[in-house]
Amino acid sequence: MIAEGDKVMGRWTARGTHRGEFMGIPPTGNQVVWTGMTMIHLADGKIVEMWWSHDHLGMFQKLGVF
Repeated sequence: MIAEGDKVMGRWTARGTHRGEFMGIPPTGNQVVWTGMTMIHLADGKIVEMWWSHDHLGMFQKLGVF
């Protein structure tokens, strides 16, 4: 994570096993890793805006959709 002024930026990784329906995709039992970045804009100690970038294609490939 990096913070400067009223913005915070973080890169993240989520890991899991696809055991239930997800976005209409029946469970595959596949293990997936999903990466992304999030930028947060703060004002008066509260989140006022968020921007996201996720690797949806990589996640769907690991689920065997594509």
